[in-house]
Amino acid sequence: MPNWPFPAIPSTVGLLLLSNVFMTFAWYAHLRDLAQKPWIVAALVSWGIALFEYLLQVPANRLGYTALSVGQLKIMQEIISLTVFIPFAVFYMKEPLKLDYLWAGLCLLGAAYFMFRDKF
Repeated sequence: MPNWPFPAIPSTVGLLLLSNVFMTFAWYAHLRDLAQKPWIVAALVSWGIALFEYLLQVPANRLGYTALSVGQLKIMQEIISLTVFIPFAVFYMKEPLKLDYLWAGLCLLGAAYFMFRDKF
């Protein structure tokens, strides 16, 4: 992205973090908040939330692609997604914290190693 005044990778991480907050709410909050509404209402509300996700995600990926490969961007997004999802599931959806999140996170760390090992 031309004339972006901040470093690409930290900016990408920040934008993807914010994007994933919106994404997580768009994908899952309706299960709690709109459970009694018709699915079409939930879909339309989710689309409205997802608009803000895309307004952050698209520039994040364009900026990130100036410094990272598309595979690296995808793995980074998955790690960020899990990082955002766990507190959402525990605190917002009142799901129990399980060790399965740790195991999934370790698998993603392995994926990150393989995708980013040329940067080490």
